[in-house]
Amino acid sequence: MATEEVDPRFADLDAWSLTSAMEAMWEGQLAAVAAIGHALPAITAATEAAKAALGDRGRIVYVGAGTSGRVAVQDGAELTPTFAWPRERVRFIVAGGDSAFVTSIEGAEDDVDDAVMQINAARLTPHDVVIAVAASGTTPFTVAALQQGGAGGAVTIGVANNPGTALLESAKFPILIETGRELIAGSTRMKAGTAQKVVLNLISSGIMLRLGRVYRGMMVNMPPTNAKLKRRAEAMVAQIAHCDPSQAARSLEEAEGDIKTASLLALGVDRADAEIILKNCDGNLRRVFAELTKDQDRHPKPAPARKQGGAVEP
Repeated sequence: MATEEVDPRFADLDAWSLTSAMEAMWEGQLAAVAAIGHALPAITAATEAAKAALGDRGRIVYVGAGTSGRVAVQDGAELTPTFAWPRERVRFIVAGGDSAFVTSIEGAEDDVDDAVMQINAARLTPHDVVIAVAASGTTPFTVAALQQGGAGGAVTIGVANNPGTALLESAKFPILIETGRELIAGSTRMKAGTAQKVVLNLISSGIMLRLGRVYRGMMVNMPPTNAKLKRRAEAMVAQIAHCDPSQAARSLEEAEGDIKTASLLALGVDRADAEIILKNCDGNLRRVFAELTKDQDRHPKPAPARKQGGAVEP
């Protein structure tokens, strides 16, 4: 497998000047990101399928071992603070269990029985999405977990850095990122790991885009859990509602920190009406504003009569 082979170009990397070695490793990172371009159609198809499956109750289940497992955990851990994705709707199935998040558990990646046990414990449904990541594409734990998840009806996405491997062949949505040989043979925390993180960024962010958790480039589902995030939330409300910061702050407080509701309150929408229309539009602000515009078109307010000279009549 390419990720395990020594690259002849870098066989003497340890004898190079540190400046030259740094340049080579940096260029390797750039090449890893560039390799993702060819896979964008596959990444997009996987993201669309994930969004369609998840609905309002499906879970995103990350699967991996070693470096790939930790990269997956890093992506999933950010979904709640960034997009207010419910914690109970993200799950990690990692070789070696929770302790493998920060330490290496030897032999765990070969434990097929543990993979099947963890997947069975998750009680997956067709609404769930399994994202399995393995640089080699052959890691027994990861392949077994993905196969078991697919047998349970879940949408399965496989991300690997080597072609023609079991993980890709087993996934409903295979994503191949051919990053090739590592500068340090087998050290997939480098090129392969970088590419994996970018791919996971794209998939998870794309899902949230399609689910309406982003509006005009802003994280409108973000929970303002500290002073910095509260200021950011107030700025979002002010920008969306075109109001001054003090009005945004008042609306955000009235909405108990919900940015979408606060934006509608700042625009003069009644709290009860704001909550109803947000629910009817699945929390998608773009759809909300489209509906409000349609309603205004259906029920236009009468234009004020004017006296001679342009004064508005009471």
